Amino acid sequence: MANERIDVVETRRGSGTAGWMIALLLVVALVLGVLFFSRMTSSETAKDNAVANAAQSVGSAAKDVGSAAKDAADGK
Repeated sequence: MANERIDVVETRRGSGTAGWMIALLLVVALVLGVLFFSRMTSSETAKDNAVANAAQSVGSAAKDVGSAAKDAADGK
């Protein structure tokens, strides 16, 4: 009878904890990035609206001053 040699090779895989932690960190970073950019856009929009409202107020004041000067020149 011939001697047979049987080799058993076990391949051990990790539990994947490190992979899940990296994936979780990437998701958290993505969410924080989206929140940061959305708040920055909101802030810019609010600033633009404030400047537009101020310009409109200045325009209205200038119109009132122009009307008053015209009325004064006309003797009203």
